[in-house]
Amino acid sequence: MLKHKHLIAGEWVDGDSTFTNEPISGDADSFAAGTPALVDQACRAAEEAFWSYGSSTRPARAEFLRAIAEEIDALGDAITTIGCKETGLPEARLIGERGRTTGQLRIFADHIETGDYLDRRHDEALPDRAPLARPDIRLMQRPIGPVAVFGASNFPLAFSTAGGDTAAALAAGCPVVVKGHSAHPGTADYVAQAIEKAIKKCDVHPGTFSQIQGGNRAVGHAVVTHPLIKAVGFTGSLSGGRALFDLCATRPEPIPFFGELGSINPMFILDGAFSSRASEIAAGWATSLSMGAGQFCTNPGVAVVTDGPDIAEFTKAVATALTKVGPQAMLTNGIANAYHQGCDRMIACDRVQSVLTGANDARIATPHLFSTTAKAWLENAELGEEVFGPLAMIIVAKDTLEVADVAKSLSGQLTCTIQMETSDTSAARDLLPILERKAGRLLVNGFPTGVEVCDAMVHGGPYPASTNFGATSVGTMSIRRFLRPVSYQNIPDSIMPLV
Repeated sequence: MLKHKHLIAGEWVDGDSTFTNEPISGDADSFAAGTPALVDQACRAAEEAFWSYGSSTRPARAEFLRAIAEEIDALGDAITTIGCKETGLPEARLIGERGRTTGQLRIFADHIETGDYLDRRHDEALPDRAPLARPDIRLMQRPIGPVAVFGASNFPLAFSTAGGDTAAALAAGCPVVVKGHSAHPGTADYVAQAIEKAIKKCDVHPGTFSQIQGGNRAVGHAVVTHPLIKAVGFTGSLSGGRALFDLCATRPEPIPFFGELGSINPMFILDGAFSSRASEIAAGWATSLSMGAGQFCTNPGVAVVTDGPDIAEFTKAVATALTKVGPQAMLTNGIANAYHQGCDRMIACDRVQSVLTGANDARIATPHLFSTTAKAWLENAELGEEVFGPLAMIIVAKDTLEVADVAKSLSGQLTCTIQMETSDTSAARDLLPILERKAGRLLVNGFPTGVEVCDAMVHGGPYPASTNFGATSVGTMSIRRFLRPVSYQNIPDSIMPLV
């Protein structure tokens, strides 16, 4: 059963006002709305919890992460049912995302048990060194304190209540205060119930996890400006993320804001690949682009090609593949409205050719395909702004030099992809150093939707893809965001932290 309330330090707390979700079908559900006072209560509880949880052992935290995964799996059917109702995502997608979420928790548990992430270093004392003796110095990473996490609209599980940011913070030893996303409060409710059960099972301090549902902008403001919060994890829009980033920077004590804000994830199709398998690339691009109604942060929205006699045939192949996709429900009315407006903006641009347009109706979206020249793209920065949804743009360059100009003009991206054959090796070698400066993940002969949770993954990039180019929000390296190095000089083993 849904609680319809906030979970704060082990207690289900009601509020003075309520809000409702926006189900794709059926009756709406009502939930207690957050307030700054509730945020303060949760943050104070998190700080109190840090004195024990921040000093807990790696095996204890690993057990806790695995227990959360087990409890989420136990509520799997209920989570899938409410998730489909709230988001319009198909059942298979929600089941897969749940598996990714619980798998991530288990991978992080395995990772912290090895202890490698602590980056432990030891310079032994040299008491006889001349002219000065050297003290014994040890270094390791330590948790920073309570972390605030904002749930994402497009991933109700993998990037929300118990998603990547929460899992990473808990793995690091940091209590978490989640600001739940108002698009899927029922899903967040059930996941919070799973975490509550894991807290009780593992005898963890109840302040280690709290979740505030809904509320106006004042609630988000209160979370990022609370003096006990030491970092923020966020996945969402550029405008919303930038506003929170600025708040973090202007606090009396500035704190890191790990925001993933948007990307068009361009794909560069080199000549050999275009000649040998244009139709195959067209079909694969259409599938990746329209997956989940194009509501993936790694959605490849742009393809860059060099002009030639086969451009028209390629464009036709992409349009044909997208026509087969059909209408899809988007996550929220607000996301759908923004997508419709973005499509209308492209249609109205006199330097953009409309290849495929569809009838957008309320929360339903259809794929759109546009084409423009590299010259027009380079002269109109607005064309490079993300339109969240199944919108595709083909950029036609006159030669390889203009392809390079397009690459150099890009703002920060999550991913960049090269489609190539062996004959394209020289061109790809020239292009790679440019793209390396633009994105956190580079691909060859694939499509970027689908982000593997592993040690080597980087899900981030230069701004505006993310606000911290040295971090990732996916993979085991994401744990490092919520740690800081501490040197211990001449500290006896008897009082060193138990890790």
